[in-house]
Amino acid sequence: MKASTHLAPELRSGSQILIRALERNGVQQIFGYPGGTIMPVYDALVGSRLKHYLCRHEQGAALAADAYGRVTRKAGVCMATSGPGATNLVTGIANAFMDSVPMVIITGQVPTALQGTDAFQEVDIFGITLPVVKHSYIVRAVADIPRIVNEAFELAEGGRPGPVLIDFPKDMSAGMGEVADTPPLSRPAVRLPDSGSLQAASEMLSGARRPLIIAGGGIAISDSVAAFRRFAARTGVPVTATLKGLGVMPADDPCYVGMLGMHGNGAANHAVQNCDVLMVVGARFDDRATGHLAQFAPSARIIHLDIDPAEISKLRKADVAIVSELAPALEGIRPERKAKATWCAQCARWKKEFAWRYDAPGEGIYAPRLLRDLSRAGPEGMTITCDVGQHQMWVAQHCKFSDPLEHISSGGLGTMGYGLPAAIGVKIARPDATVVCVSGDGSIMMNIQELATLKRYAIDVKILLIDNSALGLVRQWQELFFNANYSEVDLSDNPDFAMVANAFGIQSKSIDQPEEVSAAITWLLDSEGPALLHVTIDPMENVWPLVPPGKPNHKMMKSNPTKNGR
Repeated sequence: MKASTHLAPELRSGSQILIRALERNGVQQIFGYPGGTIMPVYDALVGSRLKHYLCRHEQGAALAADAYGRVTRKAGVCMATSGPGATNLVTGIANAFMDSVPMVIITGQVPTALQGTDAFQEVDIFGITLPVVKHSYIVRAVADIPRIVNEAFELAEGGRPGPVLIDFPKDMSAGMGEVADTPPLSRPAVRLPDSGSLQAASEMLSGARRPLIIAGGGIAISDSVAAFRRFAARTGVPVTATLKGLGVMPADDPCYVGMLGMHGNGAANHAVQNCDVLMVVGARFDDRATGHLAQFAPSARIIHLDIDPAEISKLRKADVAIVSELAPALEGIRPERKAKATWCAQCARWKKEFAWRYDAPGEGIYAPRLLRDLSRAGPEGMTITCDVGQHQMWVAQHCKFSDPLEHISSGGLGTMGYGLPAAIGVKIARPDATVVCVSGDGSIMMNIQELATLKRYAIDVKILLIDNSALGLVRQWQELFFNANYSEVDLSDNPDFAMVANAFGIQSKSIDQPEEVSAAITWLLDSEGPALLHVTIDPMENVWPLVPPGKPNHKMMKSNPTKNGR
């Protein structure tokens, strides 16, 4: 006789049932902030196996859970109360949705009988988040909690990952019920590619004179890096990467051409514009990668691999579409010959022609060289989390990554304030890794309160704060495209960030001269515990190259034509 998979029911509160269900789904850490309607869940947390990290803002909790999900490929979990607690999570939820990150969000809600009455701290978080979640639940019966939790994790982590919301009314979390533990759902079978599409892709690559691959973030999300590298080595096809695809190919691999797009490398952008077959793997033709879409890879036939059929032909019609898990699709594409040597040689010449230079004029610290030096000095496996702005683009250009999990950045949403809470999530997920948050003076102020989280839990995160006393990327666009009409970008009244860090109990150091850089990087990386290195740079420094709006990728600006730029 087959043994039952269910344990005998016992009387427990809805919150106790929730905690048990989270534990049975393998959850070990939760990021959150308590409040009125979620209080029964926090009561049930006491004595559980879950470790809760009290972030100092709900947005920080959501972004930490996002980064945790990126590096573990398991759903990060965040939790907050109703009303402002829930709405403060929304940016983090949207960030995870845009970048296909697995996350389970638990929000408190006013009791069922009060819903729709404009009760204290009542908001329709189910409705507010509908556009930015993969699925949503409102708990209506205590007996449903194990099923809902199991389904939430299966949905968040399966297929194309994403955030799933569980809205938890207080009468459900405090109510009692007899509910048996239910085992987690088994993950569905992988989606395999169609043999006809594999054959068509193989033939198209075999006949290509100038084939090229765009490696996107889906490769890392689906744990397909090894399969992708085998494919690249087997076919010899040159590879470019999106922002989220950085690290899929080692930076020094001879097949790797560089990052494409608005602030991409000239070699990558020229290769894309001149290829005749473009194989797009786990990427979605984002506008920051393509530039003027109608002029993107104008002579290329398209092979598009993605797990999500909604992405196929959404922006660029695919000549061959492969809807599948990426690893089996990559193993199944077998062109008869390697990429032509003449084309690979041309890509190599572009790499040499457009190689980054670090001999910039000027007396101050040059941010690209600073970040190159940080990347060189860091230990193997060092992970960099980024905020959004000029420093984010400089990291993408000048830091070298041997694995995509070493580069954690807000891609689709472009969330300022992401870097510090993301670093917290990464360090908790990977405690043995060196984790460096690279931030700007604008971004750091968005979630600077999370310095208190670093201090409370002694989380060993290093912060490199690049301070140009401006909203640098906005200022750069105003300079180039708005006749230097600078509007609300001046941050010259910034606080002394080293003193701010010290006030939070974080050791700090400030530098502003090039000769100080080497010793300061060593200090930062060798410091015991969390530390902040504050670096002052020229407020007028720009990120180059730049593809102007409405232009194709090969029409890059290399400096401001109205002045001598670096």
